[in-house]
Order: sequence, then structure tokens, then C-alpha cells
Amino acid sequence: MKELTDEQIAEYFRRSYTAADGLWFMKVEDKFGFDAALEVDDQVWGVLPKIQARTLKTMMDLDNGMDGLYRSVTVRLGLEGFEFEAVRNGQGFIIFIRRCPWHDIMVKSGRAHLSEKVSSRICREENKVWATEFGGISFELEAQICKGREGCTLLFYEPGEM
Repeated sequence: MKELTDEQIAEYFRRSYTAADGLWFMKVEDKFGFDAALEVDDQVWGVLPKIQARTLKTMMDLDNGMDGLYRSVTVRLGLEGFEFEAVRNGQGFIIFIRRCPWHDIMVKSGRAHLSEKVSSRICREENKVWATEFGGISFELEAQICKGREGCTLLFYEPGEM
């Protein structure tokens, strides 16, 4: 009998997490329609990032502020399978996402045409909540893969800095 490695265990839970997210969305969509599913999804992603941010903050012993946010967001993106580069700039940071696993799932499932509508709401909400959890940091979503760009650009900055 073969034992699972820590990497395999993490991959199992990552895949389960993404599958559960997609399945509940499609079941709500089947019963109530796409717009209702997107509305519920938006509400879920207004709360789930609070739980995730607080969990990582505790597990990693992070403080509020830009340094804690930078560390937690980059860890989250790595855990979720994003390919990205994070660059500190002054009092904030920029994340350039080259590959988004959520967009990849939409494309693979034949729903690429819906990716922009979903991610424009969910990505903005999710990252805004993460920024708020670390002390009222501002967030802007500039470029997006789902809008035909080569990558996504996420800006995290101190209020009034931009």
C-alpha cells in the first residue's frame, strides 16, 4: 500500500475544493438560473476570503498591514495553483497572474464565454475582502485573462496612494 505525500494530499484537497465550488454553482444554476447562481457565488466569495485570510493569518502568525497581506495572498495563490509573479512597489504590491486555474476550469468545461462575467465579480470581491482583512488596504483589478489579456494584474496599495 502506497502512502500519499504531503504534495499529493494538498493536491487532493485543492481539487476537491475547486470541484465543490463548481458543482454547487452548476446545481444552483440548474435550479434557479445563471444570474441567481452568480449572485449566490458573489455572496459566498464575500465571506469565504475572510475565513481564508483569518486562517492563514493565524497559521502563519501574520500581522495586519501590507507585509502580512503580501505574504498571505502569495501563499494563497500558490496553494490554489496560480502561476504568478508578485512585485513590491513602494507601499504596496502588484501581482501578475500568467495562468489562472479558475479560468482554466471554465475553459475546460466549455464555459469560457461565462468566465469574464464570473471572474469580473468574484475576483474583484475576493481580493477586495483579502485586502480589507489586513487593515483597510485598497485593491484594484486591472487586466484580466478572461477578458482576452495575457494575464491578470492585481494592485494592492495603501488608500490614497494611487
